Amino acid sequence: MWLPSRFSFKFSVSALRRGVPPSYPHVVRRGGCNTAAFMPEAAGFEGVSGRAALQEFSVSNSEDFWAAVARQRLSWIRPFHTVQDCDLSRGRIKWFQGGMLNVSVNCLDRQVHICPERVALIWERDERGSEVRYTYRQLLEMTCRVGNLLKRHGVRKGDCVTIYMPTCPLAVASMLACARIGAAHNVVFAGFSADALAERIRDAQSSIVITMNQGVRGGKVTELKKTVDTAVQSCPTVRHVFVAMRTETLVPMTDRDVLMDEMLKEDVVCEPAAMNSEDVLFLLYTSGSTGKPKGLVHTQAGYLLYAALTQRYVFSYHDGDVFGCVADIGWITGHSYIVYGPLANGATTVLFESTPVYPDPGRYWETVERLKINQFYGAPTAIRLLLKYGDQWVNKYDRSSLKTLGSVGEPINTEAWEWYHRVVGEGRCPVVDTWWQTETGGICIAPKPSEPDEEIVPGMAMRPFFGIKPVLMDTEGKVLTANNTSGALCIAQPWPGMARTIHNNHERFIETYCQPYPGYFFTGDGAYRSPKGYYQITGRLDDVINVSGHRIGTAEIEDVVNQCPAVAESAVIGYSHDIKGQGIYAFVVLKKNMKIKEEDLYKQLNSVVSEKIAKYACPDFILLVKRLPKTRSGKIMRRVLRKVVESDLDSLGDLSTLDDPAAVQEIIEGHAKISMKKKKGF
Repeated sequence: MWLPSRFSFKFSVSALRRGVPPSYPHVVRRGGCNTAAFMPEAAGFEGVSGRAALQEFSVSNSEDFWAAVARQRLSWIRPFHTVQDCDLSRGRIKWFQGGMLNVSVNCLDRQVHICPERVALIWERDERGSEVRYTYRQLLEMTCRVGNLLKRHGVRKGDCVTIYMPTCPLAVASMLACARIGAAHNVVFAGFSADALAERIRDAQSSIVITMNQGVRGGKVTELKKTVDTAVQSCPTVRHVFVAMRTETLVPMTDRDVLMDEMLKEDVVCEPAAMNSEDVLFLLYTSGSTGKPKGLVHTQAGYLLYAALTQRYVFSYHDGDVFGCVADIGWITGHSYIVYGPLANGATTVLFESTPVYPDPGRYWETVERLKINQFYGAPTAIRLLLKYGDQWVNKYDRSSLKTLGSVGEPINTEAWEWYHRVVGEGRCPVVDTWWQTETGGICIAPKPSEPDEEIVPGMAMRPFFGIKPVLMDTEGKVLTANNTSGALCIAQPWPGMARTIHNNHERFIETYCQPYPGYFFTGDGAYRSPKGYYQITGRLDDVINVSGHRIGTAEIEDVVNQCPAVAESAVIGYSHDIKGQGIYAFVVLKKNMKIKEEDLYKQLNSVVSEKIAKYACPDFILLVKRLPKTRSGKIMRRVLRKVVESDLDSLGDLSTLDDPAAVQEIIEGHAKISMKKKKGF
């Protein structure tokens, strides 16, 4: 692994128009001193006083709001002339047209210009107590070296580089290096299988893959280079694989492979490319209900602005704070709240390589004490897991540095929320339960920002962020205006951070997000709006399961399960899981005359799912059935399967429309046997 160097930095950025630096002055002009101190741009918004009024202004005067914020918080090479050109009904989303900038300059150069020795990254390695710090100067040097290395091996503006790495400084530098030279990046979670990686490489048409010899997490070693070697066998576009060394273990190298040590020969200056606001910044693949992952496209200016604004205001981040998001960079949370948002704000951001329970269940809180983390952002899955280990692992460590606690990836249940607030935060830290998606680019609904004395309701995302106008829709596509109601969650107007399209398939983007409720962005989630107007997310409305914050389409799992030689067909659903939020329940029909022991089948299915997708996608329960409940047209009734698993038999509804109603009784009896075994601890 490349560690910080002591090379001097040569600052060279041409035609850089500086905006306001990340440390915003508390100027007071029109608009109320409190509001202007909170957000300096608000001083120019006539008659706006208070944060609720600021949110209302950001929605009703969207162009004025985003124009002011973009001009002040981003450094432009050329100013934009059009704030937005959007039509959700047609899937047209364009922000800050005419503007040119470079994202890496906004994240690195302007921080180096102000405070080069400020710590940018704290790499909390798997080995506890061995953290490594990188200043903004060192991170810029590393980024420039990687950028020059990529250019020397043929990467050009508009290319897409696939990054298959764990959370580490070189992965961050690789992302920023792509942004610097005008290439897009496609970060793939380092737990994905070779098949899943290959599918994403092919769709992105990458010629370069960046990886490591091995990954280290929770005391276990994963063979990343070996996985990449298998994946690229079916990826004819790949010319080079860049390999960094996380461990001292040597791995087989071919003529195609390039050691990342070569970057040390490169210059520490790499001229940044001037990028249009709507040029592609990155692709990020997320699961869909059709089974084929979607390569969502995020662009330069709008995404960066939204990530930076949400990181600062949702978490009450202030200059000098240490921001600790413990997600993986392979997911959108890592992109927005480990890399782009914090760095654009000049923050010190933590890269957490380990697990919540390695080497013991106190790992998070020992890290908080040692690194003096101020904002902690984690997943409800981890909080529920740690809750079961008891308070002693938390109370063992000093958490007085904490100011804000956040949760991400799925709704947090009330018990976990209250433990998080009472024990971890000692009853003094607000808990921000954030709702957003890969598609939204950043947080859309959260308890903060709000007035300091405003209430926070456990388990609720609550308030829309600036520029976000959520609405609830009924089954007929009409807007539900009353409170104390539930419906499909949509967003009524565009915002800068949202995804622009699906790579190579804009029609699918329109069909998925724009057509269900024309003129609105359909999130795929259901929500409840309380009598006070607060929002609570109730879960997915499509066939997508959320396992420990990882979204996976049921069709994707079924497709892999059906590849098992013994399987005729299958149906997969999500069910409520105490730790993971949702678990995976598979109903499997064997081929006729197929004889196989159940334990052998379970091993085969878990092996093939782990190989083709990832370990987290393996079913928790597998029930062998003779037939699946289907309509007469052949559609599998997953709604019925969910009701059986939820033991909600009174809500099964009219089964007379099924092709074979008797199939449901068989499934009820089979599930009862599994439930009995579970209670007995089998």
